Amino acid sequence: MSHVSVRNLWMEYPQQVVLERINLEIRSGEFCVLIGPSGCGKTTLLRLLLSMEHPTRGQILIDGKPVPPEPGPDRGIVFQRYSVFSHLTVIENVILGLEFAGSPAFGKLFGAGRRRAIAEAEHCIDSVGLAAARNKYPAQLSGGMQQRLAIAQTLIRKPKLLLLDEPFGALDLGTKTQMYELLTRLWREEQITIFMVTHDLKEGFTLATRVLTFDKVRVDPDAPGAYGATITFDLPLQKAASVPLTATPPSRKR
Repeated sequence: MSHVSVRNLWMEYPQQVVLERINLEIRSGEFCVLIGPSGCGKTTLLRLLLSMEHPTRGQILIDGKPVPPEPGPDRGIVFQRYSVFSHLTVIENVILGLEFAGSPAFGKLFGAGRRRAIAEAEHCIDSVGLAAARNKYPAQLSGGMQQRLAIAQTLIRKPKLLLLDEPFGALDLGTKTQMYELLTRLWREEQITIFMVTHDLKEGFTLATRVLTFDKVRVDPDAPGAYGATITFDLPLQKAASVPLTATPPSRKR
């Protein structure tokens, strides 16, 4: 698990401010859902946490230390599009992360090292319910199964921080329900701190222990890019699954 501190974070591009005045303290093991209009910086925050981008101003700390300048195995991400390798089987997709970690130069393990990696990958595959599909290729899997595979690829490196960018947006309702159950179980078992972007309010309130709403509070009609989004609501949920969607939010942040 990882404690995350975000201190007066700003993200600016030429002629556009995306995020401004972001301040957060996220306890280890929280499940934070990020909601808000399209283009308000939710995915940008994930990219900053992953070190795919760097803030213009401010600081992000993980366990009291500045976030590393490059992406690393301590932070895993799952996108809406299935980030799997079509030419590799399920087991090969999952074991790949261990092979690159154990043998960066060749991307291949041998002997006892490979046997240990296979055993670990099989355990991870089983945990996401893909044991029976061990030797199948992604094209032979349903959308939900491919997303389970993407989650297994991430979890095999045992990240402390899991970042999810609308991971279930392309799935049907029945598959989504299965994925909610899977993600909740893995979150509890692995004790991971999670940040998840979604446009589905019901999904957010079902999964989260904390919901963060992003929006612009300052707008200049003559200069639409002059101001960025910030956190307008911060809703801690004692028991996320029991919180109704009609719950009255706390006072808006100023």
